[in-house]
Amino acid sequence: MLKPQHLLTLRAVVRTGSFVIAARDLGYTASAISQQISALEKETGLVLFEREAHGIRATAAAHRLVDLSVPVLAAMDDLGHQVHELATGATGRLRLGSFPTAGVRLVPAALSALTATHPRAQIQLEEGEPDELVDALNDGDLDVALVYEYGLSPRQWPGGMARHHLVREDLVLLRPRGSGLSSRLAGLSRTRWITSREGTAGALSLTRLCAAAGFEAVVAFRSNNYDVVRELVSAGLGVAIVPGLGHSPGDPPGDAVEATRLAQRSAFRRVLALHRSENSNPLLGTMIHSLRGAVPVGEPYVHPAQDEQTA
Repeated sequence: MLKPQHLLTLRAVVRTGSFVIAARDLGYTASAISQQISALEKETGLVLFEREAHGIRATAAAHRLVDLSVPVLAAMDDLGHQVHELATGATGRLRLGSFPTAGVRLVPAALSALTATHPRAQIQLEEGEPDELVDALNDGDLDVALVYEYGLSPRQWPGGMARHHLVREDLVLLRPRGSGLSSRLAGLSRTRWITSREGTAGALSLTRLCAAAGFEAVVAFRSNNYDVVRELVSAGLGVAIVPGLGHSPGDPPGDAVEATRLAQRSAFRRVLALHRSENSNPLLGTMIHSLRGAVPVGEPYVHPAQDEQTA
């Protein structure tokens, strides 16, 4: 098989008419140039240069081989450029999974930052709950997954996963404004509750918080959409506990909902980015950096976490 380097050497020798000058231009010795040309002649079965007493003369076969090699070497040069861009993430692909709340509050800003520096990168976005996303990571269907765990419902993540802590969210009690309802859990034992669907970490966290306050919550409505939860609260249909990313003071329905941070030490949710430790995708580091930069700053219930990467 012809070697691209030998073809490049042939082109330089034909252009300069000298092994010595071609060697100087290419950074080789004249002996190395001669050896490469000899190897090319042996490989092709062609006589490429007539050796004369005072120099060399390129044959017609040499000129024809140079012409034929132009598109090949151009393609090789383009391939090398594309491989470099792929290795640096400039034209790579990354598959990101996110749970819905982070998909609204973190992902758009993170992707905007990433595509600003890597405009030709391809990002595939999937949505799901933590268990679904972790399965996809294990199967190799995702590169990065945004997941969460509650202080009252900690998770054991699979081995071989690198974990980056992004956000610590307060848990926030939402009540209809002007309802006169207590801001203390113990005073809400007779109130209807709104929470996420049964079996979710959020619903389990509510059960444990209310149990610690001495009662069992009476759940009237369930939704995994925090916009829906806030609207139900604003309509006077119950009270709810949501994580910080699920509510901010400027969110609709605005003044119709009164928010109070829960003071219990375990009343928090942590958001993490997971990826397989052995994943060598060159866009990984940029994605984690972009996610960290997308964490809201100055919101009362959302606290950027220092990177505590563990595996």
